[in-house]
Amino acid sequence: MSAELTLREVTEGVWAVGQQGGGELWRYTSRPDTPANESPRPVMHPMYSIDGDPLTNFRPNDHPWHHGLSMTLTSIDGVNFWGGPSHRAEDSYQWRGDHGRQEHVSWVRQSPELLEEELKWIDPQREDRVLLTETRLLETELRSEGWTLHWTSRLRNPNAADLKCENYHSLGGLAGSHYTGLQFRGARGLLDQHGDKTIAFVNSNGESELDAVQGKLADWVEWSTQHDGSLKRTRVRFESPDNPLPWFLRPADPMVAFSPHREDDWIIKAGVSVELKHTLHFDRL
Repeated sequence: MSAELTLREVTEGVWAVGQQGGGELWRYTSRPDTPANESPRPVMHPMYSIDGDPLTNFRPNDHPWHHGLSMTLTSIDGVNFWGGPSHRAEDSYQWRGDHGRQEHVSWVRQSPELLEEELKWIDPQREDRVLLTETRLLETELRSEGWTLHWTSRLRNPNAADLKCENYHSLGGLAGSHYTGLQFRGARGLLDQHGDKTIAFVNSNGESELDAVQGKLADWVEWSTQHDGSLKRTRVRFESPDNPLPWFLRPADPMVAFSPHREDDWIIKAGVSVELKHTLHFDRL
């Protein structure tokens, strides 16, 4: 596979994986300069289909804190790693100055097939306290009809106390708003169904209506899409290889989050590591 994929540094801190003799598949910015209230974090953007159609959006005007494909957690110990205003039951969404940031520490391995990165999740409001450390693996597979990305985040709580991870559903006051985890913000129109029943989404349970899919445990969620301009079609499958997830979708934006929890808080024990595995497939239709 090494002869089929390439890796190059586009500019300092920006890496691209592409096809040998062909176009790029994705770029990854390890040290973004996004505003503090968007919870800065390394981001994979742009991402492309096997035929070169754009797949992701970065800082869209409706939610500027949606950053291509990026790892988030809505709230860790009260620190907002999703970005944007924070929701509380008593006063709804407010800008609270509670944003965290992720910092690139080092590259452990770099090859076209696998990048391994060390990161820190930081609370700037408390003297840059490190809430989590992370080992991030980005593995790319090239196939005849498309390509696959395996994104693994190994998160460790280095603190002496447990960490409580919340979302705006588990916090109370915003039922159904359990967006958190690895977030994919798609290019505009990626899932605009415009009356074409073949451009739609479905989950591993065979459910295809938003009310049936949203928040329901499933091994995968799949979008069938058509790109503006080229009018080519791509099937995007978001897959949780280890266990079913309560997926969060916003087809109109469009956005998918690999939510690790919904109704209840997620506790990361002191000194403990947890592993989140994610797989994304992008195939021609």
